[in-house]
Amino acid sequence: MPELPEVEVTRRGIEPGVVGRRIDAVVVRHAGLRRAVPATLGDVLTGTFIETVRRRGKFILVDCRAQDSTSVVGTLLIHLGMTGTLRVMPADTPVRAHDHVDFVLGDRVLRFNDPRRFGLVLWHAEDDGPVLDSATFSKLGVEPFSDAFDVERGGHLLHRLSRGRSVAIKPFLLAGEAVVGVGNIYASETLFRARIHPRVAAGRVSLARYVLLADAIRVVLAAAIAKGGSTLRDFVGADGASGYFQQDYFVYDREGLPCRVCSTTIRSIRQGQRSTFYCPRCQH
Repeated sequence: MPELPEVEVTRRGIEPGVVGRRIDAVVVRHAGLRRAVPATLGDVLTGTFIETVRRRGKFILVDCRAQDSTSVVGTLLIHLGMTGTLRVMPADTPVRAHDHVDFVLGDRVLRFNDPRRFGLVLWHAEDDGPVLDSATFSKLGVEPFSDAFDVERGGHLLHRLSRGRSVAIKPFLLAGEAVVGVGNIYASETLFRARIHPRVAAGRVSLARYVLLADAIRVVLAAAIAKGGSTLRDFVGADGASGYFQQDYFVYDREGLPCRVCSTTIRSIRQGQRSTFYCPRCQH
């Protein structure tokens, strides 16, 4: 499943090819995603111009403005789900299986492909209020690269929100209510770098350790973005290329291999139906 680095890589990849472009048509070949693509999407978007491409959590937000206006009329919300990709390509590129939605931009097309159809293509009209204040984003934590989550403030935020929590630290991070973007892969990696055992209760982690964790989150996610994300089973970036951050994993998917730091054998456990990888010596 694409995590924050993969989504950010996609956002950066499509941005130069779509900003300022007019949406000439919307072609919906299969509306049955996790939630149905709005039936009126083509009517709403045709003739608008793409103003900006943002990200919030794992959502890509495409702000659209009316012709001859600087005012945003609404925002496309695109979520890649488990297997989705979003790519800019020549408009005459042959359609493949699972190419569900096209946004036609003159001689280019922004194409959404999703084999398992867990993704989302939704519309939020500006008349309904600021998109980031909508219910979709109301429970999301802070962005890991925001000023509110620098090393000191991020550590204090995690410490404050975890007080009294008996849930293990890894699912606490995965919930995304404190900080967004720390998915399964990067939770294992950041906990290793902060030397925190994935089973320890979130409420028992010290402030000093949370400061280390906040730093690890920013470092790991930034490194993953710089390397194009991780090559997951179905993920490619906006240019069709695979990421290669997986070459730098310290623990994820390395069960049975020696720790890169202490040579102890990496172990795995199941937490919330997901695999967690850790070093029993470095993370005690």
